[in-house]
Amino acid sequence: MDLWLYDFDTQSLRQLTHELGYDGGAFFGPDSRTIVWRASRPKAPQADSYKTLLSQGLVEPSELQIFVMNIDSLVPHQVTHLPGANWAPFFHPSGKKILFSSNHHTLDKGGRQFNLFLINLDGTGLEQVTFDPEFDAFPMFSPDGKKLIWASNRNGKKPRETNLFIADWVE
Repeated sequence: MDLWLYDFDTQSLRQLTHELGYDGGAFFGPDSRTIVWRASRPKAPQADSYKTLLSQGLVEPSELQIFVMNIDSLVPHQVTHLPGANWAPFFHPSGKKILFSSNHHTLDKGGRQFNLFLINLDGTGLEQVTFDPEFDAFPMFSPDGKKLIWASNRNGKKPRETNLFIADWVE
């Protein structure tokens, strides 16, 4: 489960990731040369379980971290070092921060509450953005950085009903 880049001009594929584990949900940064994605990096004995599931065409990533990489150098950099599932990353329009969803702060309560967090590319400055007890994920900024859209189960009429929310982003 690696990331690949397709070049429409040359109709060629280029493999971007090579590590054991799940890589997915990649987005380009505002410079179009940097990507952000979620990844699992299982170690033994989880690595054996991962390989067994993969041989059956299945994945079950539960521990996910956020990575960034320049597509020219192909050197991945792990941004988050948090427990739980850290996923659905998206670059801030400045290219210097990442907005993502995480349950790291609720693992002691079952880990079902996901909120949005903002973090600097170097892994510092972690800041919680949403505080609702319902599921919040899939954040995206408008290109000018003035609006934020995300999916949430808040205000749902049925269990697990997901709606989209738009808010003004104020630094």
